[in-house]
Amino acid sequence: MLKTSIWMLLAFASALMPALAWAAPRLEKAIFAGGCFWCMQPPFEKIAGVTEVLSGYIGGTGANPTYENYAAYGYVEAVAVTFDPKKVTYEQLLEVFWQQIDPTDAGGQFVDKGPQYRSAIFYLTSGQKQAAETSKAALAKSGRFNRPLVTEVLPATVFYPAEAYHQDYHKKNPVSYNNYRSHAGRDQFLQKIWERDKKPTASAPLSCPLPGQKLSPRQFAVTQKNGTEPAFNNEYWNNHREGIYVDIVSGEVLFSSNDKYDSGTGWPSFSRPLESENLVEVPDHSLTSPRTEVRSKTGNSHLGHVFPDGPRPTGLRYCMNSAALRFIPKDDLEKAGYGKYRKDFK
Repeated sequence: MLKTSIWMLLAFASALMPALAWAAPRLEKAIFAGGCFWCMQPPFEKIAGVTEVLSGYIGGTGANPTYENYAAYGYVEAVAVTFDPKKVTYEQLLEVFWQQIDPTDAGGQFVDKGPQYRSAIFYLTSGQKQAAETSKAALAKSGRFNRPLVTEVLPATVFYPAEAYHQDYHKKNPVSYNNYRSHAGRDQFLQKIWERDKKPTASAPLSCPLPGQKLSPRQFAVTQKNGTEPAFNNEYWNNHREGIYVDIVSGEVLFSSNDKYDSGTGWPSFSRPLESENLVEVPDHSLTSPRTEVRSKTGNSHLGHVFPDGPRPTGLRYCMNSAALRFIPKDDLEKAGYGKYRKDFK
């Protein structure tokens, strides 16, 4: 009897395996070199559909390079991006890549000079090669840069993950990372080259990761014209569901329901951000009393303001506009490409 039961269980498991394999997402990888890998991780981590971003070394000779010897063996710093092609395409990842680098610099990237910091796209398939070359040709033809593009398109070799302390460096060492980033010249260059493309029009489709969606008149007025929506007459001021809030324009992760509280103001309020590196604080002197405006880093959306009258332990009140936010319930996080945040909720 026991032997029969075991065989029945094995048969059931065998029948179930194809269904499980069909249900599992088919993930792909992309490898990009854009100078300091500390700076290349955050932009890709923010994209819906990206499941992992690893810093590492590629393109050299000899096995198992380390941070102490990778340059001597011809390796470059790079990131390996694992993504779900049903949620974000390789072509969209290429767009993100171009907007993180100076493709005209053959000697490195920004403050980091040397061949180990040169930019390159390492393709893993013929389809990736064609997409990368097409994307590069289109960028060159656009006239955005007044010098030739020197970013290489190369076949991928073995990618070696960097040491553990390099992974998510921006999260583990935010003070050191932000200090380096602010002096590296990267952000200043990228803002000059790409800033004019960041703001959508009232009727233009939003950029990845919200393809096809359009801004409503209120969303446009708030995010692009620094507007303020009516108190107690907005979508999320009284929302008590569990989940996260992302930028309506770019999809950047901003806040969690775990930090949301009733401030009595009629706008959604949070004691702290979920991903502080996705926020930019700007002095605001538009009223009699100075305030601190809060904007999203990549989407450059006006979100609201932060005030020093919030609850403990932070003492801060991030007073946001619902029109600048998109709420993703906890049960929809995986489907929407934000699965790594599911662990924050029971």
